[in-house]
Amino acid sequence: MKNKIVLITGSTDGIGKQTAIDLAEKGYDIIIHGRNKNKCIETKEFINIKYPSSNVDYFVCNFSLMKEVNHSAELLKESYSKIDVLINNAGVYMNDRVITNEGFETTFAVNHLAMFLFTNKILDLVKNSEYARIINVSSIAHNRGSIDFSNLNSEKRFDSYEAYAQSKLANVLFTYELANRLNNFHISVNCLHPGVIDTKLLRAGFDITGASLKEGASTSVFLADSNSIEDLTGKYFIDSRITQSSQISYDKDLWINLWDISEKMINDII
Repeated sequence: MKNKIVLITGSTDGIGKQTAIDLAEKGYDIIIHGRNKNKCIETKEFINIKYPSSNVDYFVCNFSLMKEVNHSAELLKESYSKIDVLINNAGVYMNDRVITNEGFETTFAVNHLAMFLFTNKILDLVKNSEYARIINVSSIAHNRGSIDFSNLNSEKRFDSYEAYAQSKLANVLFTYELANRLNNFHISVNCLHPGVIDTKLLRAGFDITGASLKEGASTSVFLADSNSIEDLTGKYFIDSRITQSSQISYDKDLWINLWDISEKMINDII
């Protein structure tokens, strides 16, 4: 896949790192993202040694802070002329309510707002690709999620699973509305549930173990690389197959309302 560039957020460990490794094996050039510079360098060096023909770059950014996300996106636009595949993989599970210094509950900030802002800010790079793909890593937990516009930041109450499920539903809603808005471009936008995978997030949030990272990365890799889904957009995948997402996720008014309020929340900060 010569000269194809894939950017993967949250890719210094877990599913994101495995996705980067698997796509480097297929010949993609990789842009790594992480919060810790040393981990970014270690991941870059690991992939370079394993697959020397794959060019690997990285950027460091704390996705809980929208100003940092905005700044990183601007730097990427200065450094690159295109991005062929964007995989929004970064995510957290918070057991406690932690408010960022920008005033957002961390789960909502990292899992939704950062994805929303980063994708929109680098969209020009994605549009420069001959045929681009945007892939959002959601979760089957979205089935138990709802969007409470009066409690997006857990102002009224905080429940760790409720906040996580809400953010994962937001990923699906964002996917569907973005696919709708990019309907006239050669850009597909899809989302997925990676499975119950043995990651730090799973252990922190649910205190269980799961399937292998290889299995967890497989649907992201499929959506990034498969020729069979070139014309598919606005879909939700499990095990590399189109699956119905939750009933509420098909509410088009909800897509638009979430988009508008997310835009306002971010604009108030940056």
